[in-house]
Amino acid sequence: MGNFDKKLEKFWEIFYVHNGYKKVLTGLENTLYIAIVGLAIGIVIGTIIAIVKVLPKYKTLPRVLNGVCNFYVGLFRGTPVVVQLLVAYYVVLPLMGINLPALSVCVLVFGLNSGAYVSEIMRGGIMSVDPGQMEAGRAVGLSYGITMLKIVVPQAVKNILPTLGNEFITLIKETSVVSFVGAADLYVAFNYIGSNSYEFMVPYLVMALIYIVLVMLIALLVKIMERSLRKSDRRN
Repeated sequence: MGNFDKKLEKFWEIFYVHNGYKKVLTGLENTLYIAIVGLAIGIVIGTIIAIVKVLPKYKTLPRVLNGVCNFYVGLFRGTPVVVQLLVAYYVVLPLMGINLPALSVCVLVFGLNSGAYVSEIMRGGIMSVDPGQMEAGRAVGLSYGITMLKIVVPQAVKNILPTLGNEFITLIKETSVVSFVGAADLYVAFNYIGSNSYEFMVPYLVMALIYIVLVMLIALLVKIMERSLRKSDRRN
């Protein structure tokens, strides 16, 4: 027990006395920023891809777009996010002559990666909506696109809300790889504390605890949103 107290004392010295907590706060902020903005980008991309995939394939354009979307989804679902980060940061963007900060690259890659997964989630949600909703929208003179965006997609989002919550949790946990391109996240912050205290047990335990708390808060938020949506459905 005395040995653990010494480890805790070393951790506290670097964390508080030497302002290690500032790095932790920066890492936490970057982790949440990457995950939140990445999910937002993913929802936009995923919704577009899902709509393309459920379009009738009678004409050439929808078939071509469907092929492009299938390639995109296969590419991002078939490679690890850390590989996508490394290729984007060290290969693709330099070849294109684009110089972005590491944090921006992480947001972009996580958004593109999330879009591939959200597209399948959203497609399942759209397919779960009663086809009569589309027919009703078309019957009152709405176009296919307007009916999809204003009637079908909002109902699909209600159906897939728990799965979107799981995708957000996944993004939070996957941000631990952003250090590969030099971005500062929770792992970088606690690794700094461990390196300076020559003791990694307590920093890594605290880091794990923070991730657990974040996941529990997200799960609670999703449950509250689900409950609110169910109440609004009953009122309607």
